[in-house]
Amino acid sequence: MSTQHPSNSEEEYFARKEYERLRKLAAEKDAVQAADKAKKRQELHYMHCPKCGGDLTAIVFKQIEVDKCTSCAGVWLDNGELEQILQQEDAKLLRRILKVFHNG
Repeated sequence: MSTQHPSNSEEEYFARKEYERLRKLAAEKDAVQAADKAKKRQELHYMHCPKCGGDLTAIVFKQIEVDKCTSCAGVWLDNGELEQILQQEDAKLLRRILKVFHNG
């Protein structure tokens, strides 16, 4: 009986396949861990004041829902809310202030 040994190219092929399988598993594991981390971060910080950590409550200002801290009374705007408020007001000073913080 003769026993055939796999050729070098066969060994390389199967080693490469195994490496790709393990790399894919690691990438999937990393993606799940990243999603879990993002979810935990959101649960920790969602509707909490970035300044003092107090609870945020939604209030309506100029028909726009903004977040106000129940502890320090800070007011927090989501992306685009300041622009919406400025569209309702003739606020030259606020527009100049907004330019300082605008990305562009």
